[in-house]
Formats: sequence, C-alpha cells, structure tokens
Amino acid sequence: MSHIPYGRQDVIADDIAAVTSVLHSDWLTQGPIVPRFEYAVAEVCTASYAVAVNSATSALHIACLALGLGPGDWLWTSTITFLASANCALYCGARVDFVDIDPRTYNLSPDALARKLAQARTENRLPKIVVPVHLAGQSCDMAAMQALSREYGFRIIEDASHAVGGRYQGLPVGNCRFSDITVFSFHPVKIITSAEGGMALTNDVQLAERMALFRSHGMTREPAQMSREPDGPWYYEQIELGFNYRMTELQAALGLSQTARLHDYVRRRHEVARRYDELLAKLPLTTPWQHPDCYSGLHLYVVRVEATRRLAVFEALRAQNIGVNVHYIPVHMQPYYRRLGSTSGTYPEAERYYAEAISLPMYATLTDDQQNRVIDVLDKALFA
Repeated sequence: MSHIPYGRQDVIADDIAAVTSVLHSDWLTQGPIVPRFEYAVAEVCTASYAVAVNSATSALHIACLALGLGPGDWLWTSTITFLASANCALYCGARVDFVDIDPRTYNLSPDALARKLAQARTENRLPKIVVPVHLAGQSCDMAAMQALSREYGFRIIEDASHAVGGRYQGLPVGNCRFSDITVFSFHPVKIITSAEGGMALTNDVQLAERMALFRSHGMTREPAQMSREPDGPWYYEQIELGFNYRMTELQAALGLSQTARLHDYVRRRHEVARRYDELLAKLPLTTPWQHPDCYSGLHLYVVRVEATRRLAVFEALRAQNIGVNVHYIPVHMQPYYRRLGSTSGTYPEAERYYAEAISLPMYATLTDDQQNRVIDVLDKALFA
C-alpha cells in the first residue's frame, strides 16, 4: 500500500534542468540566480523588494532585527503556529507573548488582539512587533491588524510561510500593503519549494537593505554604507553583527523554476479542497472555513473531529499508510515556553482547536484515487 503524505514537493524535468544548469555554471552561491528568484517572487506579489535566505526561520529573524527588536521589547504572535514565529523574538533577546485564535479561520483573532492590546497599554507592556500567521494559507484579517497597529504603535511581520500564491482583498499575499514585512517559506511541503529556503518581502528600501545586511554577516561592500573611503576594490566592512543566512544558487534555481507554476499549483489545491468539501460534507467533522476576503494558498487542509475521537481517527489513518499530521501544538504549551511562564488554559480557542485538528493530505499532485482512499479510511474511522 503506497504512502500518501500530508504534503509533498512536485519536482519536474524543468526544475532539474534549472538546477543542473547552475551546477555547470561558475556560481554555486552568491551568483545571478538568487536576485532573479527575488525579483520573480516580488513581481508575483507586487512588492518592491525581496530578500532570499536559507529558511523562513532566518527570514523571520532578520525581519525582527531590521525592525529593531531587542532586549526589553515584546513580540506577540498566534500560539497556533510553528515554533519559529515565536522563537525569532528570543533570538533577538526580546520577550514573547501569544494571542488566541479566531474559531473559524484559526488565525490570530483581531478581537482577542484588541482586548489584549487595551490591557497591555494600562500595564505599559505593548508589543513592538505583532506577527500574524496565515495558517494553512488563508490570510489573517490584515486590514484589522493594520488599524490596530496605527492605534497602538506596533510593527507587523506577516508570517505567510503557508500562503505564497494566496490573496487578501483581491491583492496577492506578500504585497505588504498592510504590513512592514512579509515572510514566505519554500520548504518541500510548501506550495513551491527551493528545497530549504525562505524570503522576506517589503516596500521599504531601508528595511530591505538592513535585511540583506543581516543575511550576510553584517558585511557591506557599498561605499555609501562604509565608515571611510575604501582602500581598494577588495575592501569591505562589517557594520552589524549578521549571520550566514544566504540562499544558494542551486536553491534559487529550483525556486525560480517552480515560481512559474505557482498559480497552477494553488489552483489545483483549490480543486482538491473543493472535492474534500463535497465528499466530507456528511461526515461528523468540521471542514475548513474560508473567509470571503481571502483566496487561500491552501498549504494545509485541516479538519476537526471530536476531541475524544481524534487520536483513534489519527491512528486509523496512519495505520493505512496515510501520513496525516497535526498543525500545530500550541507554542505556549511547549516545555520551553512553560519554563518562560506560559500556562495552559490561557488561550481556550487555540487549545480547543489543537484537541480536534487533523491535517489531511493536501498537495497539487494528489490524485482522485488517493483522495478517495483518504476519505474512505476517514469515514470508517469516524464510525468505528
């Protein structure tokens, strides 16, 4: 019985040819392909600047650094997310707090955020940065987030790791109309892949320059950024404490080739999702709800089943070689964050979601026969 994963890459001959071409070139890193990949993604998203890095985690880190996050500052994010959305603040010496989710979209709730901000203002502990996470590919309510940012003075990093190719209010996710910076992931289970890789987009040239600086050791060869006149063409200066977060030419070649099929991939994911919606309609579970303002990237297709049945259903699917997963364990429930003071019961919607969530297989090359098998096993498991 063949394995059906919850997500997988689609690498075709064109992708292999693109990577092979780089292997035959003079540049394996720091060549011309990374800028071409950056330009292609920025153009798709109608953003002004893009900075490619070796992972979305690195992109989140340099985004925080570019916005000046540091000791004494707070970053707030959703607790239903991958660990990196919170860890990026700790890398900067800042502190992390969480916001509960909307019960329909599973994204960070604007209402919960507004209540928390009002309370934080009375305690003088407002966040410097808020990171809304576009869970499963559906954008958060970014207009509401922007309105709150203007009232309370925080900056916004969209964690759109799941959402490249999606839209919000008719505009592509990543255009940064409602945020300072948007971050994408190109991990193999995401919508397009560069093997490992990420990208930070912005419309602010100064933020773009700072992120590019932090990406590569804090080092510059630009005379305008230097403290003195260069000694010669070899001269460089380290002007910040940066990191080696560079993307290779090989990764960029794969990502650039895949970008040409981005909208086809998202369109196919919507076909898979519609078929799930129709065939699961009569089963005792909750299928994903899509906000009318959004066109999701559909990285994930998350269903919710009765909490007392979740483990049995999950194990029944795994026993039939269907690689379901759970996205995510709330970050505030992780042992590391408990040691920092997080406690259970603080974010009830998030904890309720976690107790019921199962991610079904969702990827562009999922066949009808494979999807039928998933649904058949799920049907039997729910009524066992």
